[in-house]
Order: sequence, then structure tokens, then C-alpha cells
Amino acid sequence: MSIHSLTGAHVAGSLFLAGLLTAGCTSTHHDHDHAGHAGHTGRYTTTPPPPPLPPQQDALAPEGYEDTPVIRGQKWKVHDKTRPVPAVVASGATFSHGAPPPSDAKVLLGGTDLNSWQLDNGKPAPWKLIDGFMEVEPKSGSIRTREEFGDCQLHLEFATPILVEGKSQGRGNSGIYFHGKFETQILDSYQNRSYADGQVGALYGQWPPLANPVKGPGQWNSYDIVFEAPRFDASGTLTRPAYLTVFLNGVVLHNRKELNGPTNHRATDVYKAYSGRGPISLQDHGNRTRFRNIWIRRIGEYN
Repeated sequence: MSIHSLTGAHVAGSLFLAGLLTAGCTSTHHDHDHAGHAGHTGRYTTTPPPPPLPPQQDALAPEGYEDTPVIRGQKWKVHDKTRPVPAVVASGATFSHGAPPPSDAKVLLGGTDLNSWQLDNGKPAPWKLIDGFMEVEPKSGSIRTREEFGDCQLHLEFATPILVEGKSQGRGNSGIYFHGKFETQILDSYQNRSYADGQVGALYGQWPPLANPVKGPGQWNSYDIVFEAPRFDASGTLTRPAYLTVFLNGVVLHNRKELNGPTNHRATDVYKAYSGRGPISLQDHGNRTRFRNIWIRRIGEYN
């Protein structure tokens, strides 16, 4: 174990991962009932069998590029057309959908207003609020939180447009940016092939997700993400890279995966020193992607 792995954020991310895996791996559980306690049934609840495997994307025509640089530390080029796409997995009906925020969370989207969001120039967020969810207003601009965060746990739910238009990166595209630098991709990857490091859940331009458990157009998906910001010393030298742990619909896509720099399109960027704090941004990529139930927790350090 390296010195980088001994941070409070790492332990917090590991505990978060362990908790989710425990929830997802239990085959039979007890309701923790006690004789005479009101509200407990005393019955066992069994886990339903997993859904059948869905069609894979191998039969769809490859997408991507051949003229991009090689990703540092990998054999693949950025958006490599020949890179294998992740296996498609049918997730359960729900996972953390509708998860209420913990007491120490900051609610970023509760369904009543967009007060936590703004454009990069500080003007109010121009996206639409409809029936408790927020919808991208195409070409109005990406939005970001008014507050800044360091290491954090983020819960977010999204649905790609029910009307299917376009293909590859033109279909249901958006993204979650941490500090304006590190993107976790949002895309309608349901029976829609794109380059592997640009599919839903990709750490864009660097790492494809380990699986593709996205739901179909118009259906709600749940993201649970732990982000660990990079650290720099007084001279601006990188002392710890950024890491992301990502679950989509209860399926682990990245397990504390290291980023080799900011994510980008058709390029490989290197780290540049900054404070290690920044906003959470949502991308306007021209598609009417919807969002709901967004909350965030700051992750501290152990005493």
C-alpha cells in the first residue's frame, strides 16, 4: 500500500464501497426484528434472482478515432476505435433511486428550485425545472454549483431523453465534472455503441467503465460516486492524484481508479496545481437529459 492510500478520503471511499457491496451481495437477510417490537414483521425477505443477460454491443459498428495520442500509462489511444467496449449488464429495478440525503449532506437538487446552480459567469441556471426534476436546456450552457467542494460523496439520478435521437456521443450526452476538470460520463449507452472511454460511466478519455448497466431511454439511473481530489505541495508538485469510485444502478464501474490528469476530448492533459477544491458541474451537450435527487457530502480526514 502506498502513502497515497492512507488518506481519510481513501478509507471513506473504501467504507462506502464496502457498504454498497454488502447491500448488493446479500442473498438472504433478516428484518432485524425483535419479539414485541412494533413495526417489525418477523419475516425473512429473500433477494430476487438477477435479470437475464441483455444483448451485448459487439455486433454494433465500432466508433472512435485512430489519430489521437496514446493515453499515458496505457496501450490505448484516447477514444480508441479498437478498444473493447464494456459488457452490458442488466441492473436491478432500483438501487439507490430516491435515496434520501444523510443529515450532513448538502442538497443540490431537491425538486423545488435551482438555487444551488449557476452558469460559469455567475448568472442563474437557465435549465428547466419540471415536475421535480431538472432538464437541460440545450445550448443554454453548462451549469455548476455555487459552492465548492474537495473530497466528496455525490448521489445523482439522471434519465436520458425518451425520444431517441442521434447515435454514439450525440445521444443523451451530458457529464458530471468535478472541479471543472474530471468528468464521469453521462450517455445513452443503451443499445448505442460509442468509443469505450466515452460510454456511460467512463472516466472520459481515460478509463472505460468495467460494465454498462445503464437503463433504457427515459428511465431513471442512479449514480453514487466518491471523488478524491488531487493534492499538491507548496511548490506545485503533485503529491496525490485524483481518484474516483463510481457505482451506476448498483454496479461498480470504477474502484478507486486513479486519473492521470484532467479528462479531455481527443487529448491527454497533465496535472496543473490548484487548490484541490472546486464546483460540481453538469454539462450541456445539446441533449435534454434530466436530473433529480442530487446531494453531496464532504469527506473529512480521520483524527
